[in-house]
Parts: sequence; structure tokens; C-alpha cells
Amino acid sequence: MSGHHGHAHSSRRFERPVDRPAGVRPLGSPGIMGVDYEHRVDFDRLRRYRLERAKAALEASECGAFLLFDFYNIRYTTQTWIGGALGDKMIRYALLMRGHEPILWDFGSAVRHHKLYSDWVPDENYRAGFLGFKGAVAPDGGADLMKTAVDEIVSLLAGAGLADAPVGIDIVEPPFLFELQRRGIRVADAQQHMLDARVIKNADEIMLLNQAAAMVDGVYQDIADTLRPGVRENEIVALANARLYEYGSDQVEAINAISGERCNPHPHNFTDRIIRPGDQAFFDVIHSYNGYRTCYYRTFGVGWATPSQHDAYKQAREWMDAALDAIRPGVGSDQVAAVLPRAEDFGFENELAAFGLQFAHGLGLGLHERPIISRLNSMADPVELRAGMVFAMETYCPASDGSSAARIEEEVVVTDYGIEVLTRFPAQELFVAGQY
Repeated sequence: MSGHHGHAHSSRRFERPVDRPAGVRPLGSPGIMGVDYEHRVDFDRLRRYRLERAKAALEASECGAFLLFDFYNIRYTTQTWIGGALGDKMIRYALLMRGHEPILWDFGSAVRHHKLYSDWVPDENYRAGFLGFKGAVAPDGGADLMKTAVDEIVSLLAGAGLADAPVGIDIVEPPFLFELQRRGIRVADAQQHMLDARVIKNADEIMLLNQAAAMVDGVYQDIADTLRPGVRENEIVALANARLYEYGSDQVEAINAISGERCNPHPHNFTDRIIRPGDQAFFDVIHSYNGYRTCYYRTFGVGWATPSQHDAYKQAREWMDAALDAIRPGVGSDQVAAVLPRAEDFGFENELAAFGLQFAHGLGLGLHERPIISRLNSMADPVELRAGMVFAMETYCPASDGSSAARIEEEVVVTDYGIEVLTRFPAQELFVAGQY
């Protein structure tokens, strides 16, 4: 048995204890096929839950309709998705009107596909649409794509008796906004309402988030087995991408691979740097499973680790544990942020310059949802933590050697009794791969 295998499994010290009430089972990691048991994803229930939450958000707003371009909001309301290369070009849009089922304008043959396989939306509510690939087709050209689209939307609003009500929009291209304003449509902000709708996850969403994390658990075992001097950062990125798609990931959004002197300051990327003996290296795996995302950092030593590297890791872990201990339902996000280190404590001049290193962000269909917990925003605008919130907590500590650094991230579910941690790869102590 290699050194890192023995280290990882020699005791239970890597397991974070959970004060789980009697009779409450731990979260499972189900597959889509195979033996049925109670920890399963019910996709019909998932679709109903998301649409009901979106409709409730609309009813609670001042708007008569939401016009959605954010592709996570489109997925949340229509339960449809197409490849990221098209999904983020703002050519797809959905209209959710009070008292009506959502209407989706989609790209070309995707509409026919939805009608065949996505029968939870009425056939007539799937429509072809195209707005020009973010200006590649000029909005003021002869095709009049945006004018035609707005004409149809205005007609639908009038037919539903909503012509005089504000229309909530999440994100929008300026020419489309100008066309709405030219037609006298009052525009409001729908993104805030949709983010509020998405903040509480049901059991199916949590199960998909847990399954996505389980895939990354396996990827980190592969990284631990592969990480050694002579391997390049981009090779680790290739390995992670291949394994995730083999597991069933539907999108690998990003893999950060940072080693050696690149650890401090954190560059949030990867290169072709050759990893060397004694390097500290950390990775972030961001992917989605049935739409639900991970953001999952782990730090390794390669061959051996120096005292300053161990010290940095110990400090990052202490900051992490203090934050996790502060999380429970009813607590304010400012109370969690207060236990995180100040920017000046780890070498930054202010909280804006240090943002993203000691913070938490919601996870769901989007990588950055609510809540966002940090010293930058939470003290001025705290939110109450509630059961059903899922977020990733991140800490970072530079080492005293001036180049190494430790980075840890744990994904957690807020429960009625505290938290459940979804990220299971060992992180209580610095994991040294390929020890000599």
C-alpha cells in the first residue's frame, strides 16, 4: 500500500462528526439506475418544486411576468437545457406570466426535441427563437429579430391582461432592453426574486448536489494516485475532465490546478507548469451533474511537505472549522463572516482585494448563488441561514515561505440540526501524495 493510501485510511480523524438526531440517515449518493431505495431523485417532484417556487416568486413580486435570459433561471422554470456553447449566448429566453405555464423560445431544432421528450411544458409553449448571438446579427439590421421577439411578447402580455404590469428581467442585452422601453414596457429586476426562489433546495436538489460531490471525491483519489514530480498541471486538468465525463458529468465548467510558487498569490487558473518535489499544490473542481454544481478545493503536498506548508494548512483548517461550527439554522450570515479572518490577517490591504479567499457562496444550478457570506458584504447586509441552503465554504492561507499556500473548500447543507458536509475527500490534515 502506498504512503498516501495508508495515510488516508489509517484512522477516522478525517471524518467531521455530525450531531445527527436519532433516526436521521446520512445523505446517500444514488445512481440513476439500479436498485431502488429511499434516497433517490424524483425528477417529476424536482420539476414541480422548481416551477412552483418560480411561480410563487412571481406572485410575491410587483411584476406581471418574468422574462428570463439567465440560462440557470430558464432551466429552473422550464426544466430544459441545451449545450453551454449555445445556452449562454442569450438567444434562449422564457416568459413566465401570472397564472400561465412558462413559454420557452429556443434554438432551432432544440424546439422539436423538447416537444418530443420534455412534455411537462405544453407543445405550443415551445417556440423557435433567435436574437442574434450577442450582436453578431446586428440588432438594427433588416432581420428585425429583437423587434419581432418583443412584438410577440407584448402580444402575449396583452392577451393575458398584463400589458400594464412591470416585466421582471434577470439579464438582458441593451438593444433588447431599448426595444422593450420603446414599446412602453416597464422593466423591473427579476434576478433578485429568482435567486430567492432558488436559495432553498429540496431533497432532490440536495441529492444531485451530493452525487456531484461524490464524483469529485473519486476524482481527488485519482489525483492523489497521479500527483508526483514530473506531472504537469494541465495533465491533472485533463485527468479530472476525463474522469468527470466518465462518471456522467454534464458540464465541466473549470478545473483550477495551482502548484509551487504559483500558489501565492492565488491565480485561479492552470498552466503547463511541471510539478516538483516538495511543492504544495491545490485544485478546484467545478462541474455539474444534472445541472447541479460543485466547487471543491483540496490541497496536497507532493513527496514531502515543509513545516511552513503544514502550518499554513493547519491555519486554513482552523479557519474552516470555526466557520463550519458557526453554521446552523437561524444564524445570521454576519455571524459566520465574523469568525473568518480579516483581510489584513493574511496579507491583503482590504476585504475587496481579498474577496473570494475567505468566503462562502451558494451552490445549485449556478456556481454562485445565495447566500454569499464574507466580510465584504455580510456585515452590512446579513441574511438568516435556513435549512435547505447549500453552499461552499472556502479558506486560504499563504505560507511563511512566501510562495506556498493552503486552500480548502467544504460544501455543506444547512439542516434542522446543523449541517451535513457533502465533500468527503480527506481534508482535516495536509494530504501528502507519493510520500518518499
